[in-house]
Amino acid sequence: SAAVFTVEYLLFMYSAGENPKFRGRGLLVYTTSFYRAVDLVSILPYWLTFLSWLFVGGSLTPGSVFLLFRLMRFEKYTKAFTSFDDVLRDNLDVLAMTGFSALLLWIFFSSLLYLTERDSLDQDMANYYKSVPHSMWITLLNLSGECPLAHYSGFGKIIVGFIGVFATAIFGVPIGLLGAGFEELVTEEDDDDENDESSDEVNVVSSTPSSATGAGLQTSCYQFVNGIGSKSATRFELSIYALIVATVIIGVVQTVPGYESFFSWLEWVAVGVFTIEYVLRFIGCGADPEFSGLSFKRIRYILSFYSIIDLLAIVPFYIALATPTSWVDRHDEYFRMLRLLRLLKLDKYIPSITLVDDVVRLKRNVLTVSCFAALTLWVIFAGLMYIAEFQDNSMEIDPLPLYGCVDGCTMSDRFSDYFNSFPLTGIHLTGDFPMVEYRGMGRVVLFFIVIAAVGVTSIPSGVIASGFAEIVQSKTKKGPITKDSAAGDDWFDIKYRELEGQSPPSSSFGPTVDILQFAVKRYLDGAVDECTGTTVRTPISIIGRLFFMLLIVSNIVAVVLESIPKIDKYVGNEPGNMFDVFEKWSVLFFTIDYALRLFSAKKSREALFSPWVYAFTFFGIVDILSILPWYVQWVLSKSGNINGDEAKVFRIFRIFRVLQLEDFVVAFSKLDNVFRASKDVLKATGLMAVVIWVGSSALFFIFEQNNPNFRSCDASVPLTGTLGTPGCYD
Repeated sequence: SAAVFTVEYLLFMYSAGENPKFRGRGLLVYTTSFYRAVDLVSILPYWLTFLSWLFVGGSLTPGSVFLLFRLMRFEKYTKAFTSFDDVLRDNLDVLAMTGFSALLLWIFFSSLLYLTERDSLDQDMANYYKSVPHSMWITLLNLSGECPLAHYSGFGKIIVGFIGVFATAIFGVPIGLLGAGFEELVTEEDDDDENDESSDEVNVVSSTPSSATGAGLQTSCYQFVNGIGSKSATRFELSIYALIVATVIIGVVQTVPGYESFFSWLEWVAVGVFTIEYVLRFIGCGADPEFSGLSFKRIRYILSFYSIIDLLAIVPFYIALATPTSWVDRHDEYFRMLRLLRLLKLDKYIPSITLVDDVVRLKRNVLTVSCFAALTLWVIFAGLMYIAEFQDNSMEIDPLPLYGCVDGCTMSDRFSDYFNSFPLTGIHLTGDFPMVEYRGMGRVVLFFIVIAAVGVTSIPSGVIASGFAEIVQSKTKKGPITKDSAAGDDWFDIKYRELEGQSPPSSSFGPTVDILQFAVKRYLDGAVDECTGTTVRTPISIIGRLFFMLLIVSNIVAVVLESIPKIDKYVGNEPGNMFDVFEKWSVLFFTIDYALRLFSAKKSREALFSPWVYAFTFFGIVDILSILPWYVQWVLSKSGNINGDEAKVFRIFRIFRVLQLEDFVVAFSKLDNVFRASKDVLKATGLMAVVIWVGSSALFFIFEQNNPNFRSCDASVPLTGTLGTPGCYD
């Protein structure tokens, strides 16, 4: 193939003068064009390797890997990578500025960590930070959001913490710009195509049938299993969903050693109920709008997606029951995992899996281009990582019996061939770095993966997420947001707007209580100046506000200090110690503050003039969480049910008081609007996330429970066994 590609390249070069696009521009311009550069990169390393093999010896494989660059010739049909040129030109100024800032941060933090970790007592840490160039490798991963090492010194932990909180945001800007720019460009081209081809619009049709056709027994069965027509039908449908969740949880628990028979009787009940449900659905499928009017209704139903799910969930149970010594019965633990497929039945109640097809059709052009770019980068970088690491014996790693290595293993065992390199490179392209024992060449390749590839390979997931949001919003058919409303508005927001300009209700205890409530409200929240719109506070209100801010911060510091063993041992756990006294006074002040807020809620529009509403707002819940654990602990300690060490668990709940700082700097309370605005999308994607999470866990349990790479044995067991005596990795 290299010879064929070389002949093709030479023919292209020979006929360059006949190409109208490059006529009169010189051979050098044609040679450096995108497609000819791809051709040259794919064949030149092979011939250099061939010459080395011919005169020196060695392997031709490294040169052959570069032939993978020919994949980029498909760029002619997708225009994926040539779009990067536009992205780079459009963002050149920002990329130059942020790229330089990122470089400075990289060098700065690499130098700091070199100074703090070069003399680490942990030999591995010392090796990774023995010089600034060595330090730059792990610091690069830290700046990308990864922290594969953990045994830092005190100052090292502070630096890495600062990197995680602040520096990653700046370092990630160039990466984010490349990824976002590429996605935006491809999306714009896709929008243009959709405008030109209006016939390609996706029509979203509700999967919920509007009515049931058919008559008699078929209609009755169809309506009953779908919760239509009666309360008993609704209860039956809800009981099916509850049973699905229960059997999935039991199936997960039964994989834990010692719990294999946990609630096994419920499986008999569940299979019986699911069998009855399947029979009813089979009888009523003629009244299902999805199958009515079609020939061979019942055969079509049996072969439908949900029918197959139902059968996979119950048939293995009956086979194992009928044939106690059969292959199915011997592998019962694997077939029990098929119960997890019942989660997919919840899709009818919360559509998610069935929306995948709509999302793919809606975003097909963007997904085609971005998936091509991601797959091409994956294939190419897998080849480059193989070349960089297949002879890397520089660092010893953990045993890899699955790879045929039980002692003295190195990265060359992990990257022994391209097929082993492919999945490992895929892991790195997601931004995850569970392995860091690479030599120089591998680190250079991974640098480009971090800088360029991660942003591009994450685009398909972003496109799918936005597609789900569009599809779900179109299904819910929510109207546009008016100037008086906002995304996420619900009864609270509506009621809050209705109360605008209204006076608070009078207290039933008389005008004196009204005056006190207004006074407390002004002390806690200040008063709004009608002219400027700013909040004005009295000196007492300002002092009280600063006092509570200091008290909240002091409580957070106390939680941190109490977790330090030396300090905890010095203070002790005897009743009346320093932390206990401080906690009592803190709870007293927080309780008074909470009581005052409930008392003045009748005069607070933010509480809808109701103490009950305030109790269930973000601030009300945070206030009660900050004091309730102490009272629970006090009651239990007085009754003799807990000791000093156990009481620490309740004192840790003081950390909730950090949320009380929300009253000073707004942050978390805004998440409420975000969640309410996205609740439909979150429900749909949440169910899919649960299905993928549980399903993937089941697959890992099935395929990895006997993986020798994860085994550990004591010194009395040999790593590999002999005839009749198995070893640790056998």
